[in-house]
Amino acid sequence: MPRPPQAQLSRRERQIMDIVYRRGSSTAAEIRAELADPPSYSTVRTLLRVLLEKGHLKHKQDGPRYVYSPTLSAEKARRSALKQLLTTFFDGSAEKAMATLIDMSSAKLSQQDLNQLAQLIEHAKQGEKK
Repeated sequence: MPRPPQAQLSRRERQIMDIVYRRGSSTAAEIRAELADPPSYSTVRTLLRVLLEKGHLKHKQDGPRYVYSPTLSAEKARRSALKQLLTTFFDGSAEKAMATLIDMSSAKLSQQDLNQLAQLIEHAKQGEKK
């Protein structure tokens, strides 16, 4: 079974994708400026080319520079990453994942958070999508 695209990203590639998603679009220089312990400019350009080839980024020319943006919306990328997380760590079970998240953050959940979660569960019981 082939691995989903996000599972094939190196640590640096994930860092670059995080920057591009946060900014919406970026040049190689802007991305390099935001990377911790940044590699050389040519290394950043190579990583961007790899991300283009993998289908994670697209680019357009703006004068002498390229501006990179994600090929998937942030929502679609989140869903894809979450699906991979569920498959890898929770046997595909949303219930197990939600139970873990609630258990991990139960002390931090406000009454409003709990009410919103209860409302989402109620909508799911009724077959509604929010």
